[in-house]
Amino acid sequence: MFTEIINGYTLCFETTPTIFSPGKIDAGTRAMLSEATFQEGDKILDLGCGFGPVGILGAKILGAKNVVMCDILPEAVMLSKKNAMRNNVESVKILQSNAFENITDCDFTMILSNPPYHADFSVAKHFIEDGFRHLLVGGRLLMVTKRLNWYKNKLTSVFGGVRIKGIDGYYVFLAEKRGVQPPLKEIKTQHLSKKLERARQNEKNVVKRGRR
Repeated sequence: MFTEIINGYTLCFETTPTIFSPGKIDAGTRAMLSEATFQEGDKILDLGCGFGPVGILGAKILGAKNVVMCDILPEAVMLSKKNAMRNNVESVKILQSNAFENITDCDFTMILSNPPYHADFSVAKHFIEDGFRHLLVGGRLLMVTKRLNWYKNKLTSVFGGVRIKGIDGYYVFLAEKRGVQPPLKEIKTQHLSKKLERARQNEKNVVKRGRR
């Protein structure tokens, strides 16, 4: 159990050794929160909430009804629920979800995420592409990582642009949804990827038939 002051709010958290950043709020999350602007009327998603500091802070500022939190790990969801209760925002919605799998809302004004940047980019790819679809026009995606080029290129491709700030060895990315559809280049890229995938599948089917 530990207590932290974040953006002027004194918050108390329980953690475990198996959930990311036990015993403290990690420097990446702090960097991201230093660039987060919570505005009246916002509805936010804490994507990959861990033990819950981002979403719980959001709930203290905006009210619990305006915050959704999710994580793929049942233990993280359990911890976040305990910590939400401990910080008097127990009515915040906290879901077990593999990225956006169980997220039905598509009217978020801000999505915040500290993705697992030590893994490959497949998780971040889904976070960015699906995040675009779950934001209202004018909504923001705020991410923090230690990697620059891939995130810069991907966010620019999907959102049409991104603002980047380096803080304490991390990169904080802020991208705004400017239209209902991604930029034309991204749509073409997705279409081409689907065509290539169909072509690969057809090749596999031909090989299978040839072996019979």
